[in-house]
Formats: sequence, structure tokens, C-alpha cells
Amino acid sequence: TEVTEKLEEAVRIWTKQIRQVLVESEQIRREADDVGPSAELEHWKTRMSSFNSLLDEIKSSRVKKIISILQAARSKTLKQWKELDGSITVAANEAKDNVRYLYTLDKFFGPLANASPVTMMEHIPSLMNTISMIYCTSPYYNKSEHMTSLFLKITNQMINTCKMYLCEG
Repeated sequence: TEVTEKLEEAVRIWTKQIRQVLVESEQIRREADDVGPSAELEHWKTRMSSFNSLLDEIKSSRVKKIISILQAARSKTLKQWKELDGSITVAANEAKDNVRYLYTLDKFFGPLANASPVTMMEHIPSLMNTISMIYCTSPYYNKSEHMTSLFLKITNQMINTCKMYLCEG
């Protein structure tokens, strides 16, 4: 029972740390007012990397052994652990899926940033079609807060490009 108690304490500490990571990942991001759409892709890439690392750690043999021992001891701490394991898996899947969909927009980010306003406008219909496809098919990214954030960043990039064009001309 002494070993079980020590292992349960370790799982409680991990649980607290993982909850903190999950809470922080759900907080509203603070970004500059003029940040462009590539920041959205970078955000999800970073998030994907974080959650994949966390999943790798949870799936490690050391953690699996501890969980097995606690299962054999019928520990009550495992209920919370299983819920967190599921939450991390969902968060990792969401980030991976969002990165995959946002990469389909990556080809538009260069023209939005570097083209003249006239040339930039030629890319808008294709960009909107791609965003529409993401909205209709993504199981995670089709939330209004994600779409709003993306459109805001696209608009920021278009404004910045137009400002640069006006200052150069």
C-alpha cells in the first residue's frame, strides 16, 4: 500500500500538471492587432507539438507500468487519469487536424503578403473556396471562434499589404 500511495501521488501530480496544460491551451490568445494568417498555422503547429509530446510521455513504458500497478490495486485516481488521457487525445487530434486543414491555405499566405492589391484580389475567390471547404469538412476548425480568428488575420494581412503598397508608390 505504501508503494501504491506513492504512485497515486505521482499520478495526482501529473493530473494537476496536465490539467494546467489543458486550461492554458483553452485560454484566449493574446496577439498583436496586425498579425497575419500564418500566425494561425504556427499556433496550431506549436499546439500539435505540445500535445503530441504529452501523448508520447503518457504512452511511455514508465507511465504504462505505473498505471498497470494502480489498475491492479484498483486505485481511485485512475478515473481522473482516464478522463485526462481522453482530453489530451482529443486536443492532440484537434491540433493535428487543424494543422492539416490550415496547410491548404498556406499557398495563399505568400500572395496575401507580397502581391500588389490587384494581384492579391485574384487570389481571394480561391482562398474563400478553400476556407469554405475547411468550414464544411473540418470536425474541429468549423467553430465560429476559429473562423473569426482566421478571417481577422487574413484581413490584417490584406490591410498590411495595401499599406505597404501605398507607402512604396
